[in-house]
Amino acid sequence: MFKKMDSWPGEHGLESYYTLCNGFISFVLNYWHSKLKLVLIFRFSSEEISGQNQVRASVQRRIRQSIADEYPRLEPLLDDLLPKKSPMIVVKCQNHLNLVVVNNVPLFFNIRDGPYMPTLRLLHQYPDIMKKFQVDRGAIKFVLSGANIMCPGLTSPGGVLDDEVEEETPVAIMAEGKQHALAIGFTKLSAKDIRTINKGIGVDNMHYLNDGLWKMEKLE
Repeated sequence: MFKKMDSWPGEHGLESYYTLCNGFISFVLNYWHSKLKLVLIFRFSSEEISGQNQVRASVQRRIRQSIADEYPRLEPLLDDLLPKKSPMIVVKCQNHLNLVVVNNVPLFFNIRDGPYMPTLRLLHQYPDIMKKFQVDRGAIKFVLSGANIMCPGLTSPGGVLDDEVEEETPVAIMAEGKQHALAIGFTKLSAKDIRTINKGIGVDNMHYLNDGLWKMEKLE
């Protein structure tokens, strides 16, 4: 079935071999990362909750400050969104997903110790708090099915990039011809690299319209 190798490949052969292996490993990692993400958010339900607790005042201040640092435009509104006298509940879910809940309403989420991201319902109330990318019309159905955002969907006519955005930044995913954000993303590449490389995944799709988190308007 397999042809016997008469000799060890030369320098160029080894380079091709390692390139092939690295490509395969990257594919596998991206595949399982996407599968894990589907479990984390897209199929999220109350059954995924493993625990919840009211956080101490010091933890609440730290969460508020982290959110204010990530979204400066939201800072003047935090006293209303996260009142100091209202209990803040952190809901821990399977696969390291955390929800920040006030008055039974999920407002922010993060994974492990990553940055806090607003829910889409909150973003629709305050649409200018996040940096924005826009996908072209052809990408809309894929984003709404949970697919990650590919670079060509952002660089083609109809796509829009904010060149100030660096990698590992939360962004609102807008769509050509649509008024409201359809997803929350987390950049794998900077906007400049997305434009230059123009292939592969540019942004991880963390939360989108009608996914499990969207449907969980309140936690009872």
